Amino acid sequence: MWQVRDDEPQYAFLKEPKAPEVNFYEAPIDLIARSGGVAEPGREMFINDEPGVGTNPNRNKQHAFHFTADNCIGCHACEAACSEKNDNPAHISFRSVGYVEGGTYPDFRRMNISMACNHCDNPVCLKGCPTRAYTKHAEYGAVLQDPETCFGCGYCTWVCPYNAPQLDPIKGQVSKCNMCVDRLEVNLKPACVSACLGNALNFGVVEDLPENREQGKVSIPGFPDPEITHPNIRFQQVKHMPDEVTRPDGMPVKYHKHDDGQYRPVVDQKKGVDRHWNLKRLSSRENPLVIFTLSSQAALGLFFSLFLGAQLGVEPLQALRSSVMYVPMVALAVAFAGLGMLMSATHLGKPLRFYRGFNNLRHSPVCREGLGILLFMVFGGLHLLAALPDNAVFQSLLGDWGSYPMLASVFGWLAIPAGATGLYYMIKCYRIPARPFWNHWQTGSSFVGTSLVFGGLLLGLIGGFTLVWLEQSTASLVAVCVMLVLAGTALEAVGLWRHAVDMNLANNEGSASHYVQSTVFGKSYTLRNVLLGVNLVLALALLGGVFSGGLSSWAILPLALALSLAALTVALIGRALFYVLVIPTTMPGAFFWKNKDFEEHAREIGLAHMPQVGVVYHSH
Repeated sequence: MWQVRDDEPQYAFLKEPKAPEVNFYEAPIDLIARSGGVAEPGREMFINDEPGVGTNPNRNKQHAFHFTADNCIGCHACEAACSEKNDNPAHISFRSVGYVEGGTYPDFRRMNISMACNHCDNPVCLKGCPTRAYTKHAEYGAVLQDPETCFGCGYCTWVCPYNAPQLDPIKGQVSKCNMCVDRLEVNLKPACVSACLGNALNFGVVEDLPENREQGKVSIPGFPDPEITHPNIRFQQVKHMPDEVTRPDGMPVKYHKHDDGQYRPVVDQKKGVDRHWNLKRLSSRENPLVIFTLSSQAALGLFFSLFLGAQLGVEPLQALRSSVMYVPMVALAVAFAGLGMLMSATHLGKPLRFYRGFNNLRHSPVCREGLGILLFMVFGGLHLLAALPDNAVFQSLLGDWGSYPMLASVFGWLAIPAGATGLYYMIKCYRIPARPFWNHWQTGSSFVGTSLVFGGLLLGLIGGFTLVWLEQSTASLVAVCVMLVLAGTALEAVGLWRHAVDMNLANNEGSASHYVQSTVFGKSYTLRNVLLGVNLVLALALLGGVFSGGLSSWAILPLALALSLAALTVALIGRALFYVLVIPTTMPGAFFWKNKDFEEHAREIGLAHMPQVGVVYHSH
């Protein structure tokens, strides 16, 4: 238990609440009632592995921070107190103070915002975490996270709109605000609240306004949409702010006041309008995920087209099914899936804990994605083993081991729903409200389109050489493969067009991401789009040549190689842009702290070598 000092000031203690029965979102404040009687009062929390129940009479009611923006002077005392209590290094801060500003001299205004975890009613971090490192407690409504359970995938940092979970690039694990539950157990407010100099931060049972406060708003300028998570924080902001306020950090986002009085994000063209290549910046710590998604989608595309085509009676695919190259092609599909899973593990802060990635199948799309791809590998591998005795090369080396076509068929059909499930949840992983640039159906069209394109190309290149070697006609196979490539390319092109249109109209962080895409990475973006058009032209030329009979098998080869190279370039640039462009709905930073532009500058000039600066290099 936290030791209360003899001279603890009165303002540090929680007051007796006078809150209603339900909160702003019509959910019961009494968490025992909210749980339907599942949770039990008087339960030990084992804080710091110590037994015992605190003396707080309201421990089973939802608590919340209350922030009075008018009072915050930006002294960062709350940050310092939080970091001191939790023994955080300089580059990690569970609570941070940013600000928005606007107006013109002499009427220039600035509003500071102190923000930590909001211990939401709908904690998306808890639902997204594959390791079940998060727990929503019936005690105080605290959303607590166990860093030792975490394996550092960082998915919770993607889905949280408030930048509350902090991924430590040195330790390779996430940690966050724990509501100072050890202090709450002895009726003390959290450390950040007790340290606040301007009486801007307060804490208590949600909807119970602090003394001398008249507002309990759920949003202020710069605060993300509360409907995403139903956060347990309330605001007061009485002082007038200009109709448009900007952020001092590098995000090209500002906030405009609408007719309903709410401030909503719009694009702030901080980066100018010049277009650049920035090819080096396409490389990021998400590179393993670029390889994971592309290789997994290639695996699914190859296996689906090869197996399903043969099962559905497509003549050239049936010829491949009975050839000696069928087993190597299935092996290649399984190998691509294995490469994807390996790269996914290397992306983790603690790769050796990869096995924890299946702990939260009930909620996490990350778990379901991984399980789907894993089962695809298992059933695909078993299908491979069952088909192996029918392979002529295997028979010449090891003799006749019998034939198991029924078993091969069963395992092949089982691999189909497993792979489809993995791809579906791969898409779901990125449909995140806190990242509007991803939260669009184009993510699905891109992933499915890539599967079709890569599947068609791999099938055409390997299968084409096989049929030439067997002295069989390649025309029908090329036609099938080119139609797959055409379908995938067209699907991706339509998705990208609609995505660009919708992002331009959205006026949110997704619009800001598209603005960066069109300027900072404008030339790379244009190259990707041009090559996408080239792919369509090459595919149509191949298809026309095949149907007209004007192209021989060997004449097709240069066009096929050119198409493959262009498609690979499109996929790599597009997927890299997908990861580096996304701007989340995070809280505004400051001129130095929580400022991505400053972090990049600090790494470039060597400031990041000074630990007190609070900027570190990514080490995983």
